[in-house]
Amino acid sequence: MVPQITQPTAEVATIPFHGSDILAVHIDGKPNVLLKPFIESLGIAYQPQHRKLMNKSWASVTTTVMQVPGDGQRREHTIVDVRTALMLLATIDESRVSEQRRPLLIAYQSEVADVIEAYFSQGGAINPNATIDQLDVLARRAQAQAGVLAALKGIVDDAYLEVQGRFVIGQALGIEPELDTATIPQDVESYLRDTGIGGVERSRVRSQFGKRLKGAYVAKHGREPLKVPRTINGVVTEVNGYTRQDLALFDQIFDAMGLVRS
Repeated sequence: MVPQITQPTAEVATIPFHGSDILAVHIDGKPNVLLKPFIESLGIAYQPQHRKLMNKSWASVTTTVMQVPGDGQRREHTIVDVRTALMLLATIDESRVSEQRRPLLIAYQSEVADVIEAYFSQGGAINPNATIDQLDVLARRAQAQAGVLAALKGIVDDAYLEVQGRFVIGQALGIEPELDTATIPQDVESYLRDTGIGGVERSRVRSQFGKRLKGAYVAKHGREPLKVPRTINGVVTEVNGYTRQDLALFDQIFDAMGLVRS
C-alpha cells in the first residue's frame, strides 16, 4: 500500500526545464516530484513506470491530495523524492524514448536534481543556458508579482509584503533572498506542526489557539493583527498575520493550553 500524506503543507511549484515543466512540492523539508507529469513529459507510459517503482525497495513513493496548476480541483497525486526520480530515470532505456524526447531524458539525468534543489533552497533557479525570451518571461512574472504586492500595501501586513517582495527578487535573480528572521511570516498551523502536534490534534486546537493568540497580540500591541493570505492544507485562506518576532506569544499560548512538544 502506498503511504499517503494527508496534510500537505506546500504549494505545487512549476519549474521550467528545457522547454518542459517539472511539478514539484516541498514536504517535510524535502523536494518531491509529481510522478505522472514527470514521466509523461518524456513521452512514455506512466503506469509501467509506476508499477516498476512499486516493486523497488529503494523507491520512496507516496500519495498526497493537492491542487495542481490548471486544475480547479484538489486530487490525489503520486509523488516521489528526487533520489527516487533519478533512480527511475537511470532504469529507462534511451531506445524506448523517441529521438525528439531523448535529449530531455539526458538532461533530466544530468541536471534535474540540481535545478530542483536550487529552486527550493534559493527561491528559484535560472538555467545558465536560458534564452533571452525565457529570461524575459521571468522578468515579466517578477514585475507582475511586484505589482500585486504594491497594490496590497496598507491592506496586508508590511512585514509579510517585505518578505514576499524579497522572495520575488530572489526568484527573478536566481539568488537566495536575504531575510530578516524577525520579519519572516509565522502562522498558527505551521507553528503547531513544527512543535510536533499531529494533524488531528492540530485541527482540534487550532481555532482556540488562534483566538488566544490574537487576544495576547492585542493586549501587547493595542491593535489587531492584519490579515494575510496563507496556504493551509493546500488551500489559500486569510489568517491573522504574525512574524517570527511574535514567537514568544506563540510559546506563551502553547504553554497556557498545556500542549506538549514532541
